[in-house]
Amino acid sequence: MCGICCVVTLCSQRAICDFLSEDILCHLRRRGPDSSKQLIKTVSDLSYECLFSGHVLHLRGLVTPQPLEDANSNIFLWNGEIFNGVHVGDLENDTEVMFHHLALCSSEMDILSLFSSLQGPWSFIYYEAPRHNLWFGRDYFGRRSLLWQFSNEVDSAFCLTSVSGCSESGSQWQEVPASGIFKIDLKACATTKSLSLTLFPWKYSCREKAVEKTCINVLDQVSKDLPNHVRLVGNESKLCLRAPVIPLNKTVCQASGVCPDSNFSNINCVVSVETLQEFLAEEHKKKLACQFIDVLNEAVKRRVLCLFRDRDQKTREVPSMSHKKAHVAVLFSGGIDSMVIAALADKHVPLEEPIDLLNVAFMMKEQAKHKGTTKRHTSHEVQLDLLCPQESCQDLDADTGTHLSCFDVPDRITGRAGLKELEAINPSRTWNFVEINVTLEELKKMRKQRIHYLIYPLDTVLDDSIGCAIWFASRGEGFISNQGEELKPYKSPAKVVLTGIGADEQLAGYSRHRVCFRKDGLEGLNKELEMELGRISSRNLGRDDRIIGDHGKEARFPFLDEDVVSFLNSLPVSEKADLTLPRGIGEKLILRLAAKELGLTASTVLPKRAVQFGSRIAKLESNSEKASDTCSRLKLLSVDEL
Repeated sequence: MCGICCVVTLCSQRAICDFLSEDILCHLRRRGPDSSKQLIKTVSDLSYECLFSGHVLHLRGLVTPQPLEDANSNIFLWNGEIFNGVHVGDLENDTEVMFHHLALCSSEMDILSLFSSLQGPWSFIYYEAPRHNLWFGRDYFGRRSLLWQFSNEVDSAFCLTSVSGCSESGSQWQEVPASGIFKIDLKACATTKSLSLTLFPWKYSCREKAVEKTCINVLDQVSKDLPNHVRLVGNESKLCLRAPVIPLNKTVCQASGVCPDSNFSNINCVVSVETLQEFLAEEHKKKLACQFIDVLNEAVKRRVLCLFRDRDQKTREVPSMSHKKAHVAVLFSGGIDSMVIAALADKHVPLEEPIDLLNVAFMMKEQAKHKGTTKRHTSHEVQLDLLCPQESCQDLDADTGTHLSCFDVPDRITGRAGLKELEAINPSRTWNFVEINVTLEELKKMRKQRIHYLIYPLDTVLDDSIGCAIWFASRGEGFISNQGEELKPYKSPAKVVLTGIGADEQLAGYSRHRVCFRKDGLEGLNKELEMELGRISSRNLGRDDRIIGDHGKEARFPFLDEDVVSFLNSLPVSEKADLTLPRGIGEKLILRLAAKELGLTASTVLPKRAVQFGSRIAKLESNSEKASDTCSRLKLLSVDEL
């Protein structure tokens, strides 16, 4: 993974370095701590200039500083992983492999064919020197962040970056839409002294009429967010990228589209592991669950093995002395998504290598209030609380007389239960259950120092809650207790962080999906799920990539593997979820059946609980706000205010 950035100026009187602020460079270096390099390309006769800045997190092959430049002066910045589609050898670096393939491209069609063939997350910037073209874009789902900013007409400058910094008034950053690949003809733009973008959109079918309709829709959608002086045009050849997944199967069986109120037997269905076992007695359901396991297993395998390891870690034999560090971590709540990912990761991560289960909790409000009224804490005392959570930060529950830790939030409780299930599946594995405890003071401090930049340009209360929770979780600083030992401080060294995003969007996991189903049946649910996956790039993935990448770690999303999405898209919605069944069974039914097949138990029937509620960050600072409200706590500060 990398932090990539490019600045383009057309006939500007200002030095190009002035357009790249020091705070942006600082954020980029945090994403790519292993190598930093900058390159300026000046084309005097055409009066344009380009600055390329690359910051590398080493994960595969040899460390490859970016940007790369070849003998023809082509320049390449790559922030991605190739998991399939283009061969990358065990000792090869995918940045070099991609650059080699791009150098062989002799036409626009060749470039589009190359990117259409890729499987895996990516964003890129490619300067095609002989034709004075600048290409850039994000993968189909937008799993890697890329932002753009257009300066005013006088400066005629344009910037692309993985993560932004302070923004000057009137020049806001926006996420580059994951609608396709963009091209800028720098020669034409320098001649006209105006900026024009050409879009090559994603499309399931590259038939001419279908492409034309898609182009018009996408152009309208993207254009409305651009400044007036920036033109967006469709490519004259009607060329497109072939979508890496198949379209959603919207088939609705008439009998299965009925309103849930008419199905009393399903409403009275018992939420239990035994109920799942009864479903698995049906040959068809068991077959689908096993097919799902197979395709998801391969997705997880790719994501835990495409990673640099020392040679002695390639065997799965347990050495006599095991002091290996974790290379892979899972954002872990103990819920169905993270449990299945952890169970599948266990099948492929070398056995002597620990797996870190990152479990975040925010100090519960009642205890925080109580502590605030009974005793004033110095910053030193707060540190002691965090270092000795088993002895401090406890309240006596008057009703039960038991001690409750102020960090025993719902996700902590289900996380510990999930740990026991995983230990039962593989007691030989070292499972590091990392208890990450966050006080209100630390939340406010780190939001101000770091997190608000990373969430930007998103700005809602929901973005704040999820962004902060994921930032602290993926940082991996907390406490572990293995084999009943006392809790001790621990910082996860894992560079790869697996996350379960994409499961709810595809398998009707959210409560709003039940509302939609009650109102509009399976047809309405199909439309909702199609919309969910279509907006996941702008709603979630760019933000999550910026958040996790800030720790010099890479987010990997098994549920958004192209083969997984295509498999799920091939099934009618009634095979994936049955919302006539109660919560804990009906939503994500196929995943629950797969989990039961994998040997998981109580976690298979846990209902969906969003991270902001499970970690208790939601409503921590305000009870009156809605998730969709603009979050005042995310207001960007100028450098002088920090």
